Order: sequence, then structure tokens, then C-alpha cells
Amino acid sequence: MPMYQPSTHRREAELKVDGQVLDVETAVKDGVLDGVGGGLCGGFASEKLDLKQMIDELESLEVPIVFICPISLEPMQDPVTLCTGQTYERSNILKWFSLGHRTCPTTMQELWDDFVTPNKTLQQLIYSWFSQKYVSMKKRSEDVQGRVLEILETLKKVKGQARVQALTDLRQVVNAHSTVKKIVVNNGGIALISSLLGPFTTHAVGSEAIGILTNLDLDLNSKSHLMQPAKISLMVDMLNEGSIDTKINCTKLIEILVGGNDSSAEKVASLSLLVGLLRLVKDTRHPNGVLAGLLLLKAVCCRESVRISFVNVGGVPQLVKLLPSLNNECLELALCVLELLSATPEGRLALKDCPNTVPNLVKLLMKISENYTQLALSILWVVFKVAPEESASLAMDAGLAAKLLLVIQSGCNLSMKQQSAELLKLCTLNYTATIFISKCKLTATIQ
Repeated sequence: MPMYQPSTHRREAELKVDGQVLDVETAVKDGVLDGVGGGLCGGFASEKLDLKQMIDELESLEVPIVFICPISLEPMQDPVTLCTGQTYERSNILKWFSLGHRTCPTTMQELWDDFVTPNKTLQQLIYSWFSQKYVSMKKRSEDVQGRVLEILETLKKVKGQARVQALTDLRQVVNAHSTVKKIVVNNGGIALISSLLGPFTTHAVGSEAIGILTNLDLDLNSKSHLMQPAKISLMVDMLNEGSIDTKINCTKLIEILVGGNDSSAEKVASLSLLVGLLRLVKDTRHPNGVLAGLLLLKAVCCRESVRISFVNVGGVPQLVKLLPSLNNECLELALCVLELLSATPEGRLALKDCPNTVPNLVKLLMKISENYTQLALSILWVVFKVAPEESASLAMDAGLAAKLLLVIQSGCNLSMKQQSAELLKLCTLNYTATIFISKCKLTATIQ
């Protein structure tokens, strides 16, 4: 069980006043424990409620610190008080004694009496407090469940703006309450919402529906239903024409539908989709959109035909240009996509023809992590193989030789060192040793 977060009251203030042990009932009357005074008058939610179950289900709740055992830092179920006036969970203090201790864990005072007194008043107060919170939580949950079922029934009947409003209400509830997702799924919500997507769906309805579907657990049948051409076409249209939130949600949903499936990737990867994704990743004002776009690009580029199409829409120079501006997560994805593209003749040629390829990749060597260096080396190797002399000249100007020497001297894996050594040899093309060292600006030690 996660450690409970104590409330803002100090323990000393709750347990003692001027060095005297504070009576729990007095604490309630004085407002130290607000809202639970009824527990001392027998106002429990229900005797059938199990305290341990309530504590487990309310584990994220902020619990008054007077209810927390100082040893385990978890709510007490069977509190007992020592002769020092300090209270602990019975099992915890007995374990303390079994280890040979004869002191109070909190004050470290020597105990003149190791007898423990059950603190029934505090136990009742704890039970009362958790009962009230538990019943309140259950009521809220039931209210939310009823609201969801009501919206689903409404969706079956309404059209136009009323449908948009119902979907908006459902999306807000789903986003606010994680437990609602299961209710929607178990009551046919996925099939109902999916049925609203088609060739005649307005973007207002489609945007809300897709915003809901991206937050639900879709099974294979649901994914298959959403893979229908008309539904994919609607998603792609909204990816190209919707708001930034709509674009991101469409991208996320398509990625969920692809799910690493090569055949699914080929079905969804139209030129219109690739153009929309390229626009999305270029818009660096919205990092979430860049990340979503790169994730889907990586998924669909598993197919060679898709890679060629992406190269044809100008994807390579755009991705290369973006490299310096991306955060680490997006940068790794972009490098993975470029590596996939470099596996095709069209991709290799596009990388070679892009003037930013070599300098931008050289900057990444030995900068972030071994994985980034490995990806950058892999792409550089492909470019060098296509045009060794041209690439060598660009690489020398970008300072590749010095970076490669760093890789060779580092603790990276053997294959990276070998690849770096081969690239270093290619860098020497058309240069004498003296000119090569001069262009590299190497120190006497490295020479």
C-alpha cells in the first residue's frame, strides 16, 4: 500500500497541548478533526463496512495524521496506547517489543510499563471517518455511472447539435473519471460511438467521438470496425483540417488501430495521411502533436511502400531540418523514422541530397546517449555509401572526424567503434595526412 499523505495539522498539536496528551474526543469538539464528530455518537455509515477494505480503496486519500501509526505510516485499524500516551497500531508496536526494545518509538522514553491499552475511542473515530469518506465516494461513483448510462441512452436518440453536446458531455466525464471508461465499454459505448463515424459525419461529431475513443480500451472487434475505409477517411480528413486537439486525437486513434500490424499500416497510410502527419510534426508549437505524429510515422513506415510514399511527399528533408529543435523523446523517434527511410533507395538518395543531413547528424554524435549516436552513425553510413567523396567533404567541414575519434575512444559497443573507424577512413578520401589533420584541427596528442 502506498504511504499515506498526512494532512497539514502537526502531530504534536493533535496529540498534545502544553505537553499533555490530547483527548481524541476533545480534539473533535475543538475542531482539530473537522467533520467527524458524529463518529463518537454512533453515527457510523454501516457496521457491515470493513475498515481494511475501506482503507485499501481510499489509499490515495489525505488522512488526518492522528490516524497514522508512527511506525508504519499507514492508517491504524487496532490502535493501542502506551504508558507514555503515544498511540500505535497493535501489530506494529508488538513487533517493536519482540525485537527487544523497551522504549517508546516516538519519544524514545524508557517504558515503566509495557502494557498496551486499546484506544477504542480513536478506533471508532477512524472507522467513522473512513465510513463517511467511503460512502461519499461510492455515492459519487454511482452518480457518475448513472450519468454515463443516461448519456449513452441519449446518444441513441438525438441528432445534430444535441448529439454533439451529448458527446461533449461524455468526453468530459470520461476524461475526469477513470472508472467511467469501463462503464462505457461494458454498456456498448464503443460500438455506439463508432457507429457515429462515417462518410456523412460532421467534423464536430467526429472530433468529440474520436476524443472519447482514444481514451477507451479497444478490443480487436472494435479496432476492426474502426478500420473501415469510410471511418479512416474521416479521421484523415480531420487530421488535415481539424483543430490541433482533433489532429492529435485522430493521430493517436489511428496509431492504436495500426498497433504494429504491417497490413493495417498499409491500409491506413494514404498520401493524405502522410501529408497530414508531416504538417503535424513540423508544427513545433505543439510538442504533443509532434510526438503523436512521429509515433504514427514510425508505425506506418514499417512497410516499404509507405516509406517510399513518405519520401515522395518530401518527408526526409523536413525531418532532417527538425532534428535540432526536437526534445530527446521526439528526436529518437525522428532518427528511427529516418533510419527506416534509409533502407530504401529513394530514402538514401533523399538523405544524400539534403544539405542538412550530414551536419545535423554529426552534431548528435556523443551528445545525448549511445542509442542516439548509434542511430546517427547508421544513417551517416548509408549517406557515405551513396556518395563517399561528396559526403566526406561535408563531414570534414562539420567536424565529423573528431567526433568519430571520440566514439572510438569511448566505452561504446564494438560494432559502433568499427563503424566509426570505417567512416573515419572514408573521411580521408582525397586528403593527404597533413591536410586531413589540419582540417580536423586535431591536437598534438590525438595526432
